[in-house]
Amino acid sequence: MSALVLLFACLVLGIVVARRVNTPAGMVQGINWWVINVALPALVLDLIPRVKVDAQLWFPVTAMLIVFGGAWLLFAWLGKRLGWSRGRVGALILVCGLGNTSFMGYPMMQALHGQAGLSLAVVADQLGTFPLLSSAGVIVGSIYAGRDSNAGSILRRILTFPSFVALILGIVVGALGGWPQTVSDVLAPIGATLTPLALFSVGMQIRFKREEGQSSALAWGLGWKLLLAPLVCWMLASVTHVSGLVLTVGVLQAAMAPMISAAILADEYGLDPPLANALLGAGIVLSLLTVPLGNLLLPAG
Repeated sequence: MSALVLLFACLVLGIVVARRVNTPAGMVQGINWWVINVALPALVLDLIPRVKVDAQLWFPVTAMLIVFGGAWLLFAWLGKRLGWSRGRVGALILVCGLGNTSFMGYPMMQALHGQAGLSLAVVADQLGTFPLLSSAGVIVGSIYAGRDSNAGSILRRILTFPSFVALILGIVVGALGGWPQTVSDVLAPIGATLTPLALFSVGMQIRFKREEGQSSALAWGLGWKLLLAPLVCWMLASVTHVSGLVLTVGVLQAAMAPMISAAILADEYGLDPPLANALLGAGIVLSLLTVPLGNLLLPAG
């Protein structure tokens, strides 16, 4: 319970500070730089060598692919039927196909399921969500914005991303028996800064603006991301006999709020930025209720 209180407190603090305090220019970017380039790689290096190889580990990764692929199919189809612009369709695919499986997923899984849940959340994020953002996300942005995508730059972005490098190193270290205790004692406290700083940053970036004509797209987008996508993933787990904490974390990561980086990507490509930001703000707030409630219905909850 104390971990969930910390999560809410940091999020609310970020919201209050963004609206009431004259913060230094570039503060959010500085926090995000630390989280992405220092805290997240340290956490990955600390946790990945401890992950026990399990035949069911394919599920959390596949769940992320289902969320993105399903979003692409659903919103491309709906876009034609409802007369949405290509920008709106692209924004929905990006923001509702990619979940906030690190900034929010890590602290929420740790709060709900401890270090074991956090380790599985890292697998879903680093092997599922992040490669999708760096590859398929860029491709979707390019297609719906009418730009060319460069395969070489996409591959380079994946291979040089700090936490991906940490992931590969962590796998190697795990195969060799893990870190010496001294190294773990250094990595753990650095990685522990991710939760408070990430949630504080998320709070500072939340916006609650909705423009006229967005209601239908908001309802479909959040309906897929927070309800339908995790339900589809749960059905896959049931059919393939995935169980226990692997099932729970995979489904909950699929149910996570839209990813901040996906909304930023949509903005960079000019894909209906107002809708992308509305989906982000509403999704983060709603997921603080839907994810814990969903957890109660799952076997490890």
